[in-house]
Amino acid sequence: MTATKPVNLWTSNDHAREYLERADSISHRGEGESALLEFIPADTRRILDLGTGDGRLLALVRQELVRREHPDTEAVAVDFSPAMLDAVRKRFAGESSVSVVARNMDEPLPALGKFDAVISSFAIHHLVHERKRALYAEIYGLLNPGGVFCNLEHVASPTPHLHEEFLKRIGFTVETEDPSNKLLDVETQLGWLREIGFVDVDCAWKWRELALLVGRRP
Repeated sequence: MTATKPVNLWTSNDHAREYLERADSISHRGEGESALLEFIPADTRRILDLGTGDGRLLALVRQELVRREHPDTEAVAVDFSPAMLDAVRKRFAGESSVSVVARNMDEPLPALGKFDAVISSFAIHHLVHERKRALYAEIYGLLNPGGVFCNLEHVASPTPHLHEEFLKRIGFTVETEDPSNKLLDVETQLGWLREIGFVDVDCAWKWRELALLVGRRP
């Protein structure tokens, strides 16, 4: 029997554009982003943004580093959606310190060098669980000692009722939620990070199914 291929609608430009139209209105998103900024090392020189979308989170991190008087930061933004790649290239047009890489994270990451911070926002939950864990191990290998991984993520609720409540609060139902989602609980993911070798692993912020997972390479 042939296994059914996991659904991923993000190759569709219409799907990506629909998300971008509502991205700024996602409940409590700004709180999670603000919490993430606190974990970016002050001396960060290279940043990797996985599933960058239109580059929103990367732009916030770069602005924060400028505020801390560390403006000379290089960044690599990775995505595979044509619409997202167009959007992030427009956002950082003319900025030679930002490189945009087209890559489907279903596949192993290419050689990108070492980083002081790896960030991601609402992207990794589109991967099957086995690939999530493999990606976390790849991220660990890309970090410099002391480097941090900050994943602002959509995670699974403990119960179906809580899942329905979350969907209702963001304007969806079980029938209309994105079939690309492959949600996983916080505890499993934190356990994976610890097993891989990350330290100071924590869920640093959470609102219902939105969570900030953080770990540091010693």
